[in-house]
This record gives sequence, structure tokens and C-alpha cells, in this order.
Amino acid sequence: MEPPEMINAGELVLKRWEPAWAPEALVAIKESLPELREFLPWATEAYNLDDAVDYITRSQEGWAEGDQFNYAIFTSVGELVGSIGLMTRMGPGVLEIGYWMRTPYAGRGFMTAAVDALTRVALTLPGIDRVAIKHDEANRASAAVAVKAGFTEVSRAPREVEAPGESGTTIVRERQH
Repeated sequence: MEPPEMINAGELVLKRWEPAWAPEALVAIKESLPELREFLPWATEAYNLDDAVDYITRSQEGWAEGDQFNYAIFTSVGELVGSIGLMTRMGPGVLEIGYWMRTPYAGRGFMTAAVDALTRVALTLPGIDRVAIKHDEANRASAAVAVKAGFTEVSRAPREVEAPGESGTTIVRERQH
């Protein structure tokens, strides 16, 4: 199972992460920290270029191992607007999507378009019959993306809070064939 390295999503393009993009990823994360740090434990003031390079390196290793497929999201004119990925950690038959959006590009429907495109691709992969998104109950932006992309809630579960904005309740939403 291997998704394509590039996916066209209307006015966006999803491309497999490359090391050369680490400096721009760092800029995107730093300028989006007030929003990202609320729900992403790794998004802190201490995040630096080594962390961005490490993420891309781990993304490449995960792709080679077949357990995660991470993409940078670009506009048609090459602006990095976020990141999205597929992960196998929920077990056979399901791929989980995770994502973050660069703050200046939020609210334009970009992430919904990226999620929809990646979901359509994921559901064509052998052995995959559903795609899931997990988000904290308090993360209204992630919830809105999932709902707009056609995901329906299938469960809620308590978990340990890891970031300042979290409620401690994870909502799982899924989309099937």
C-alpha cells in the first residue's frame, strides 16, 4: 500500500515532504504557534529547524516503512499552507488523517479540500475501507474540517490532556466508501 507522492486538490497540491522545505515549515509553525500549541504538544516556542528536519526525516522513514504518509500542502503558486498525513496506527482497514494549517490560510476551505482529496485517495488503497480523524472535543477548527469533509462521529473517549487547549475528550470521526 502506497499512496501517490503528489495529489492535486483543486487549488492545492499535496506533496510528500522533502528536506529542502524544513526552513519554510519552521516559519509556518512559528507564525502559527498561538493556534497550534493549543492542541499540538510538539508546537512550542522551543520548536526549531532541527525539529523540522527531524519531522521530515521521520516522515521519509515512515513512508519507507509503510506506516505514515505525510504531505506538505501548497497553494498552486507554491505557498506552504500546512501539513497533512495518513497513519496506520489505528490498525488494519483504517487510515487516520492528521493535519495542521498555517494560520494566515485558515478559514479559506483549504484544509477541508486537502482532507477530502487525501480521503478519496486513501479509500482507493488496497485493504482500506474507512478513514478516521481524531480530534480533541475543544478543537472546533479540526471538528469543522472533519464535518465539512463528510466525516461522522463514531466515538468519544477520555484521554490525558497533552496540550493547553485540550478538554481531555477525543472524538473519532470516520468516512467510509
